[in-house]
This record gives sequence, structure tokens and C-alpha cells, in this order.
Amino acid sequence: MPSDSEPGPGPAPGLLRPGQRVVLVAATADNGVIGADGDIPWRIPGDFAHFKDTTLGHTLVMGRATYDSIGRPLPGRATIVVTRDPTWSAEHAEVLVAHSFEEALGLAEGLPGDVMVAGGAQVYALALPYATHQVITDVHQSPEGDTFYPAWDRGLWVETAREEHDGWSITWWERRS
Repeated sequence: MPSDSEPGPGPAPGLLRPGQRVVLVAATADNGVIGADGDIPWRIPGDFAHFKDTTLGHTLVMGRATYDSIGRPLPGRATIVVTRDPTWSAEHAEVLVAHSFEEALGLAEGLPGDVMVAGGAQVYALALPYATHQVITDVHQSPEGDTFYPAWDRGLWVETAREEHDGWSITWWERRS
């Protein structure tokens, strides 16, 4: 699925520490749905545990609506919220605010671990050109939804691992050099 939003390859020089990765972490249904009415249209406890294990100790970057749906910073992770609203601020002082994805990358350079992009759809689309890796939970359902993961060209990526579960799987992707 070619995408104009994916010119890649990977992070722009000078935005991140050497070796710091930009990893999109998402759960997508077979029909591309990632959300419905501001919520996730499935409950898979094993995937929530996987998300925690994958992102713990790293820096989360997410959109304002995604942050609002969670309602708080997640423990053990630095949090950067991307919003176009110049007046928005989080109730928690430790949450950093960026007004562009590039600004978020600049903030993340001084924070722990890799940059883990946690949605929503607009932030995934903005992050995709900078992404070095994707960790995609494939949910083998086709629920109704109003939010979709952006199209991406699988030819630009190599599958490095896959873990099968009952009704869902996790696939690790790395951008081709």
C-alpha cells in the first residue's frame, strides 16, 4: 500500500541521539481500524501487556486525543503530547507538549530510550516518514471504526519477527536501509 506520507528513510539527522529509534507501536484490525468513537474497539489483555513491555523505559509520543483517552501519563515512560492547540497543557507537569512531530523528536532527544509513537492516526501519519521500526499487533477482526492506521508501503520494510496468538499476532518491522 504505497503512501505519499512515507518518503523515509528514517529520522532526519540532528533530531535524535545517535542510535535512538522511532518505533510506531499500534494495534490494527484486519480492515485497518485502530479506533472507534475515541476508544479501542477490542479488549486484548495480552496486547495491553505487550504494549507495556515494549514501551516501558522509553519515551511515548502521542496525540492529544490519545492522551486524553488514557487520562494520565503512563508510569515508567516519559510522555510527549503533540497538539496543534497552542493553549493546551496537561494536568501533569511531567508531560511535555509539542506543536509538531518534529518538535516532539527534538524534545525526545534528551529523554530516555527510544521514541515510541502511540497514536492516534494523525500522529502515526506524521511519524511514519521518520520511523525506523514498527511493532504492529494485527487484530484478526474487522470492527466498525472511524480511525485508521495510515497506509504504508510494505516494500520499504522487512519483517524481523512474528508472534502468533489466538485471534491476534504481533509483527516487528524494520525499515530497509
